[in-house]
Amino acid sequence: MNPLVPQNPPGLSSVSALSRRGFIKASGCVLFGLAALRSSDLLGAQASVITSQATGLIVGVPSLCVGCRRCELACTEFNDGKADPDLARIKIDRNVNYGPSGIPGQDQLGLFGNGLVVQDACRQCPHPVPCATACPHGAIIAEEKSGTRIVDVQRCVGCRLCQAACPWGMMSFDEDKGVAAKCFLCNGTPKCVNACPSGALRFVPWRNLTKAPPRVPLLTPVPAQQSAGCADCHK
Repeated sequence: MNPLVPQNPPGLSSVSALSRRGFIKASGCVLFGLAALRSSDLLGAQASVITSQATGLIVGVPSLCVGCRRCELACTEFNDGKADPDLARIKIDRNVNYGPSGIPGQDQLGLFGNGLVVQDACRQCPHPVPCATACPHGAIIAEEKSGTRIVDVQRCVGCRLCQAACPWGMMSFDEDKGVAAKCFLCNGTPKCVNACPSGALRFVPWRNLTKAPPRVPLLTPVPAQQSAGCADCHK
């Protein structure tokens, strides 16, 4: 042993070896966890593909609507226990354009609109369901009996991709709970329909209303892995 060369204190080499082994083990656990998380993301994306069809939906008759917005209050009071129109699953707006160019997302009938009160409700879209397709966690599923598209709050992480994906702006977001919300037809007895004093809302058998022009600019925040999986059916 050369007395001029500094030596490690006793036990330091063994501690360093253990530290290296521990680091390798920890790194392996992290990589395994990331791989598992990636797999769960893929499974979640696959689970959000809905091919079944809903049995009913809510339609509005603008010529009968008086703009009282009782439907919005009935929706949130029943579903959320509070009066919060911003959270309502049904959206009431008046078709008025502030200038000849209009406002993106409105009907734009005439240069300045026609003044009708427009009721927008979830169209219970057929496959491919935009909000469900965009959800990376499979949080939007079809209810077993009615086929209604609902939000599984246990899976929702509040990423809001479903809001960006809905062409009609029908996804709501609960700021207090941090989860998305959408119309689920109140389990077959829509409270908004029952609360309407003028009969402007009706619960009818499903028909395809998705051929109408989108109410909001359409974004397609679809996870890459799911987009690739849909390529075979949707050229």
